[in-house]
Amino acid sequence: MSKSSAELCDDVLVSLRRIIRAVDLHSRRLATQYGLTGPQTMLLKAIIESPGMPAGELARRVSLSQATITDILKRLEQRELVRRERSDSDRRKVFVFATDKAMAVIESAPPLLQEKFVERFSHLRDWEQMQLLASLQRVAELMDAETIDAAPLLVSGQLGETADVKK
Repeated sequence: MSKSSAELCDDVLVSLRRIIRAVDLHSRRLATQYGLTGPQTMLLKAIIESPGMPAGELARRVSLSQATITDILKRLEQRELVRRERSDSDRRKVFVFATDKAMAVIESAPPLLQEKFVERFSHLRDWEQMQLLASLQRVAELMDAETIDAAPLLVSGQLGETADVKK
């Protein structure tokens, strides 16, 4: 027996709710256990991978605005997780470095939720990847969310937020 349109709609909404809950639970775990938000974690990982990268380049690499990066860097610097150095030749350029404290935190932190997703998604066949993309784009459209600006980051809350717990 096939499901009614209302039952299918409920199943879609349940799946969306599960995704939202997974993102929320992962974000809370990062904040509670490690004192970091998803964007802070993603940024720290990028800084560790490319020490001394200019802040503007970091913003492009992690697909966040310059203003958001500046806010996150300020918070990370206050917690002694990063240090910023101005260029001697061009005072507009700021180079960012992770501290030993940041490296220890990142080593102990779990992978970001999207890292697991990317790993699993990359193993799907091309047609499956395209089908998922088309379906999710259509869901975004059905929810009037297709024009909302979003970074490729699975976190709850605002990107510039700080974690509730400071370590």
